[in-house]
Parts: sequence; structure tokens; C-alpha cells
Amino acid sequence: MERKIWRGFASDNYAGVHPEIMSAMLEVNSGHEIAYGDDAVTARLNAVIAEQFGSQATVYPVFNGTGANVTALQACLTRWEAVICAATAHIHADEGGAPEKMAGIKLWTVATEDGKLTPELIESQMFDVGFVHRAQVGAVSITQTTELGTVYSLDEIKAISATCRKHGIKLHMDGARLSNAAAALGLSFKEFTTEAGVDILSFGGTKIGALAAEAVVVLNPDLADALPFLRKTSMQLPSKMRFVSAQLLALFDNELWRRSATHANAMAARLHAGIEALGVEIPNPTQANAVFPILDPEVTEKLQQKFRFYVWNQATGQVRLMCSWDTTEDDVDALVAELGILVNRD
Repeated sequence: MERKIWRGFASDNYAGVHPEIMSAMLEVNSGHEIAYGDDAVTARLNAVIAEQFGSQATVYPVFNGTGANVTALQACLTRWEAVICAATAHIHADEGGAPEKMAGIKLWTVATEDGKLTPELIESQMFDVGFVHRAQVGAVSITQTTELGTVYSLDEIKAISATCRKHGIKLHMDGARLSNAAAALGLSFKEFTTEAGVDILSFGGTKIGALAAEAVVVLNPDLADALPFLRKTSMQLPSKMRFVSAQLLALFDNELWRRSATHANAMAARLHAGIEALGVEIPNPTQANAVFPILDPEVTEKLQQKFRFYVWNQATGQVRLMCSWDTTEDDVDALVAELGILVNRD
């Protein structure tokens, strides 16, 4: 089959599988292994996750980010409880209602300017406690990095965690781009998750070079007993789990996750600088691998004829440009050059 080879800026999901990850899958493809996670590869992944996130951490490989989030949130809640999240959160805006439809979870959404929750915004939803007519708050979910390309600092996460502890609720982190956040912060995973007070998180592998490989990582041991059953009932239990585990392991080997994330973030910084130099407005800070400029709709339409990307806000003309582990400097420079022609055209 002949196919055109191209790269765009629509999503880091568009990128292929990193060669080191593909190689890791081939390495575990010979012979048989026990199914459903009782294999040597997944056992090694458990050990590595304990090294990365703390000795109490346990890992549950799953197929996709939506499944990871829905499974993780269920572990935090009783049937009558709800989750506080940003109005832009992926679990609210981009998962097709899966938390509500698949798990019956009520989401209390909060408008934010930068995609980040704060203790004050969380407190705004902590009312009618014990009132039977309102879904009771059982957890807070934050996205790292956020859907607006911003990154929670260590202090911000600790402050949110303290607010959760004050109210006796759990803290979930949607880490679809956790590697990009770690690279941006210059911290280990453990420092801004376990040590910051996060109870449970979704660890993203697909956006950083894997193939249908995500995981729920339980940091609070009190939540661990339910996960094997919740993963199964959420249709997220891989039978040939070694192939998912091998990919996640490959990300940790020789810090592939950091190399890939650092590169993607650097390409976004280059893209931001190039676009900004053209006099184009970029309201959101570029803190990881996403750039959010505002373009004239006619410019967007013409630019999309050569480069694939998404319009983020139809009302303002803001677009989202995502950089991936395989984005090149030539890719970035070509888009900036074409945009320069379009914005400077009389």
C-alpha cells in the first residue's frame, strides 16, 4: 500500500509509534505469556512504577486515556458523589460524556482563564454538603498539562491537594501529557504527584510515542483494591497485557519519555517564537508542547490547506498547534514561513 508521509500540528496522537517502543513490542512477541497481566513484563512494569512514583504505587495498564480517566475516577467515588473539574477539562469537553454515561459520574465544572483549577475555585463548589438534592463532591480532577497548554506548578498542586485533604476528598490527575509536564517542570514524576498529594492518576503513553498504551497509577493504597475490578467492568483489561506493559516500560528505559517530551516542548517553544515574531497574538503561554495563536479565519483556512491543525475557539479565531515527539525544526519553520506569507499579504 502506498501512502503519503506527512506530519502536521493537529495532535500528538497523529504521530507514529516511536521506534524504541516498536522494538520493545517485538522483543516480547516470541513465545507465550500468561494473559491478563500475570506476565513477566507487567511484573517488571510494576517494579519500575514503584521506583518512579514511590513504593506504594501500583499500575494498571489500559487501552486509552478516556478509559484510564473513567476507571480512576470510579475508584475515588461512591455512587452519589461528583467530581470538580475545569470547564475545559478533557473529561468534560472531549470524552463524549463517558464519565457520565459509563460510570454515572456527575461533573461540577468551573470556568478558568488558563485551564487550571485553584483552591478558591474548588471552594466555590464546596456547598450544600450533606444536602441530599446536590451530588456530593468526592474528588477533584486536574489535567497536567492542561487543555490550554499550561502546566500546574508544584506549589499549585500542593495547594490543591491541601484543599482536598481539608474536605476529605480525593485528587485525580489526568496525565495524558504527564511526560511533557515533567520535562517542563524539570521534576521527577514522584515529586509533583505522590509527594504533592495526588491520590490517583492517568499516565499517558500514546501521546508521547506509544500505541494504545495508557495506565492508571494508584498512589493512595486505599484505592488499590477496587482497581482490578473497575478496570474489567470498564472494558479496559487487556488480555495480551505484555504488549501494553512493554510500551510503558520502553518509555522509562533510558528516559525515553523525557527525551521525547523535551523535544516536543522545544519544538513548541520554537513555533511560539516564530509565530510571535510575525506579530501574531498568542494569548496562552506556551509551557509544554501546545501553541494557541489567534488567526484571522481566512488565514486559518488557507494555512490548513498545507498544514493540518484544529480551530480551538471559533468565536475568537484561536487555533491549537501541537508538537510531537517526531516534529522537526523543518516542520516548524515551514509552518512559520507559510504563516508569514499569509499574515503579511496585502
